[in-house]
Amino acid sequence: MESNEYIPVKVFCQHHSIEIAFIDTLQEYNLVKVITIEQEECLPVSEVSEAERMIRLHNELNINMEGLDAVFHLLEKMKNMQTEIEDLKNRLRFYEPL
Repeated sequence: MESNEYIPVKVFCQHHSIEIAFIDTLQEYNLVKVITIEQEECLPVSEVSEAERMIRLHNELNINMEGLDAVFHLLEKMKNMQTEIEDLKNRLRFYEPL
């Protein structure tokens, strides 16, 4: 694994002026995935945008962890439903006359 695919949690938290405990709590709720590389907790780059979105929701809208969990669960469901709708539309196009 290349180290540039991960951001140390300490660096991420310093950049966003948050406590490391916030990321730990997000991990407990399975909202972000944190891995340990050489005894240092790191955040995969693929998780950064979601973590930043959760930080904004928490700070700007004062949403607690349970609320973040519910919001992101519903957003994931909505994304899955949109994908399913697109698949169904594509299937229906097969039966439409030219």
